[in-house]
Amino acid sequence: MTFDTLIAGPAAAPLAGEITPPGDKSMSHRAIMLASLADGVSEIHGFLPGEDNLSTAQIFADMGVRTEWLNSEKTSLRVHGVGLHGLHAPRNALDAGNAGTCARLMTGVLAGQSFTSTLTGDASLRSRPMQRVSEPVQRMGAIVEGREGDNFLPLTIHGGQLHGIDYQSPVASAQVKSCVLLAGLFAAGDTTVSEPHPSRDHTERMLPIFGQPVEIGEDDIIRLHPENRLTAPQTPLHIPADPSSAAFFAVAASLVPGSELCFHNIGINPRRGGWRHILDDMQANIQLLNEHRIGNEPVADIAVVTAQLHGMQVNAANVPDAIDEFPVLFVAAALAEGVFVLQGAEELRVKESDRISAMATALNACGAHIKERPDGIRIEGCTELRGNVEIDAHGDHRIAMAMAVAAQRANGDIRIRNASAIATSFPDFVPMAQKIGMNVRWATV
Repeated sequence: MTFDTLIAGPAAAPLAGEITPPGDKSMSHRAIMLASLADGVSEIHGFLPGEDNLSTAQIFADMGVRTEWLNSEKTSLRVHGVGLHGLHAPRNALDAGNAGTCARLMTGVLAGQSFTSTLTGDASLRSRPMQRVSEPVQRMGAIVEGREGDNFLPLTIHGGQLHGIDYQSPVASAQVKSCVLLAGLFAAGDTTVSEPHPSRDHTERMLPIFGQPVEIGEDDIIRLHPENRLTAPQTPLHIPADPSSAAFFAVAASLVPGSELCFHNIGINPRRGGWRHILDDMQANIQLLNEHRIGNEPVADIAVVTAQLHGMQVNAANVPDAIDEFPVLFVAAALAEGVFVLQGAEELRVKESDRISAMATALNACGAHIKERPDGIRIEGCTELRGNVEIDAHGDHRIAMAMAVAAQRANGDIRIRNASAIATSFPDFVPMAQKIGMNVRWATV
């Protein structure tokens, strides 16, 4: 059965419990990519079986990579890698679905192949900018053809002999950086990447696990000297729980009076901690417990207790590290005391939806006080949101889940249309939310 409308309402009681959110989405993409390009068999645990990650798995299957699922939940798998030069030309277009990470990182992989391929996606992904990755791989020697100046899918990529470049990215984007580094695996000579601000570094942390060193130099310049092969790790690769998924429940617990939640094995990579720092600045009650490492990634349990949140000016240094979590942070701000101001976040306008506009429209429909800015938002907090309204998630998983959190502090139900995209990143969001006491369910009609 396919569900598309989510119904969420005021929480009947404090939220409580201990949960482990699903595996990290970003790391799941990278794990299956590197495992597919490695020599040997890689075993992966904690994989996120969301539609986005399954699109990545299917793309490699379409090019000859064999995957064994080790459990029915598809969270554990073995990938029979074919090596850097073992992929086969696909018979049909490679479909990334709704997955921007898949599309942008695959552009780097496909640029280094000896064949021509076409990369496409769903209507939402075909509207998202791709020139930011097509331009650097063209500089490296690939030929990329797409709509409107090679800026939109479908992209036809004529792979070839690449050469390393020194790339200064105009945006702080892990997708752009990772695309260039993946293309650099196939290039002659070194590839370097610099950014205006360091972005999430899962690719740099994972490449050495597959035998490819990465150097981080002064001013955070990343250098890759290609080894011309990747090798499967000798021990299983474990993926931490996704901090972006935990953020929804952390905000819900902060807002619903009397709540206490604990999340286990959450990735606390410094480049993924922006949402925690922003909530700390809003005077949330969040603690890190049992800090340790899984592979090359730092993890911890996170405990959250309800607190009165306060508006503030978002520190510019936290913006890139919280870019995926801002929809639910806007919910926190809408119910905080005082004024919340965000600037320098124009990247939010080119996500799965225009997340500034979509969240402002949805929250204002629920009685919030929000003004859009070209690069951000101004939110004046209120004590309660209005229910008995219907809003549109625009097919954006994070808009849908953020508004489900908002509904926990509304005075009636909120109907969230076009919410089925939740399955792209968090297929078990509804049952996990219900487990901790959130009032949320799929509409059956």
